[in-house]
Amino acid sequence: MPSAFNTHNTNPLAQFPQAWERAGKVKLLVLDVDGVLTNGQVWIGADGKESLKAFDIQDGLGIKLLEQCGIPTAIITGRNSKMVLARCEELGIKHVHMGVENKALAFEQVVKTLGLNLADCAVMGDDWPDLAMMKDAGMRVCPAQAHEAVKEFAHLVTTQTGGNSAVRELCDLILKAQNHYAELLKKAIN
Repeated sequence: MPSAFNTHNTNPLAQFPQAWERAGKVKLLVLDVDGVLTNGQVWIGADGKESLKAFDIQDGLGIKLLEQCGIPTAIITGRNSKMVLARCEELGIKHVHMGVENKALAFEQVVKTLGLNLADCAVMGDDWPDLAMMKDAGMRVCPAQAHEAVKEFAHLVTTQTGGNSAVRELCDLILKAQNHYAELLKKAIN
């Protein structure tokens, strides 16, 4: 693997110079949930079912800002969760695939539905089940705490961890690379 794929320090654009160009081409953001939108912990209640998930508010705003610029988000996760469904509904995410064993197939279906190419997409995952889905994406991204094999495979490793603004970091990069960031920030200030 090229040396640029093997460095994971605190300045992702210095370590991953191809990330800027790749971010400029993104037309769809595809996200795993546990370890990406959350910190990866699963809280199991006395009934044996998932009882709690925490989502980062800044990640949610980043997703909404991308949507305002015509870049939708899709969720592809191996787990079923009412909390994920509720969060996606709140954020207006229309392409939600839960309980997925073959994430690559689900990714291909979303891309086909939207009339895009796999190369038009950024995919963010954190562990081995995400690798096949990430394989053909134009931009492969993982959060800072991702498994080492995923970091070596990624075009970008964020400085932030999953559930702690890693998705927002990626959203901001996409917005900046596509010249939307300054205008959106100006609107927020005024």
